[in-house]
Amino acid sequence: MAIEEIDDKLRALLLERITDVFDHPNPGVVFKDIAPLLADPDAFGPLVDVLARFCTAVGADKVAGLEARGFILAAPVALRAGLGFVPIRKAGKLPGPTLTQRYDLEYGSAEVEIQRSAFAPGERVVVVDDVLATGGTVDAALGLLRRAGADVAGVAVLLELGFLAGRSRLATALGGAPLGAVLTI
Repeated sequence: MAIEEIDDKLRALLLERITDVFDHPNPGVVFKDIAPLLADPDAFGPLVDVLARFCTAVGADKVAGLEARGFILAAPVALRAGLGFVPIRKAGKLPGPTLTQRYDLEYGSAEVEIQRSAFAPGERVVVVDDVLATGGTVDAALGLLRRAGADVAGVAVLLELGFLAGRSRLATALGGAPLGAVLTI
């Protein structure tokens, strides 16, 4: 299942509200800034609705958001869908026993973690993030979910950078769960 088709007016609005920041955080990287989109309720509200409908359609029990911009999207999506929200944070930020996963970025490496008690065994979880680039962060998140006993219900992103082939990298990790992108460039 893919994320529903959005109308041309919403697509144009979302694309207008995502700006390119060149050479951030490193030379040669084009950062996709969603802050203007978040500041516009006419864009942010419908985006949350679309992502929430995806979570409901795949039968999710919880929504997990990736630090930091994934939090901003996932928390209201979970609320709108009537589901719980679980943060996936950078290492060292969560209290209590955690599970940690190291992964590579386009411009370095990092670690993410979740609390060991975040999910009941077999809970169906959708991972929500802002941008799918090479897929490293989402791949790490999917591994964490499974190690914590959750089932992957799907992955939903605002923007997929198709030219970086993150979708193909995630094919095995998704295990047949859907990957939906609201926008793809």
